[in-house]
Amino acid sequence: MAHPLPHPSKEPVVAGLLLAAGGGRRLGGRPKALLTHRGRPLVEHAVRALREGGCAPVHVVLGAAADRVRKEADLSGCVLVDNPDWEEGMGSSLRAGLQSLSATAADAALVSLVDQPGIGAEAVARVRAAYRSRQSLAAAAYGGERGHPVLFGAGHWQEITASAVGDRGARAYLKEHESLIALVECGDVAEAYDIDTAADLAHLE
Repeated sequence: MAHPLPHPSKEPVVAGLLLAAGGGRRLGGRPKALLTHRGRPLVEHAVRALREGGCAPVHVVLGAAADRVRKEADLSGCVLVDNPDWEEGMGSSLRAGLQSLSATAADAALVSLVDQPGIGAEAVARVRAAYRSRQSLAAAAYGGERGHPVLFGAGHWQEITASAVGDRGARAYLKEHESLIALVECGDVAEAYDIDTAADLAHLE
């Protein structure tokens, strides 16, 4: 009897995790997810960058004006995660997103921020390609400085969830594990500015 062929090695599941809960305090309380860029809400651009960069599934953490975001933005095909504690800062959104992903078969989460429209699919694809195992840690770099997106192998999620507090997100965890992070230079294909203040709105088109 012929032996069955060995299974090809399973393609890793790298999920996109978009943190889109911020209330835009320094923007007069305008939720960042709904700021308009090229005619559509920022949250849609960020989801497209994750998808086109090869991430699936895509989980989106909502907080400020979550009901409006659901109504006004086309997030079809995404898993929407509500973070009732969004005002505590980014750490609570990262926790909510990783907890949501831990119920899936994802091997890694590629985390991006809704207020960085200068980071598109090319940077996402580069960081995604740095996945090696569920112990992988990787991040985009801009001129050698670590930025977003960041890839967390599933082996790190539990500890990150435990340490993500306030507005630091995973910063403390990444600092402790700096020697393990694969830095992926993206400065030639992306710009890492944030939309935080009224002056930053000039970046939007």
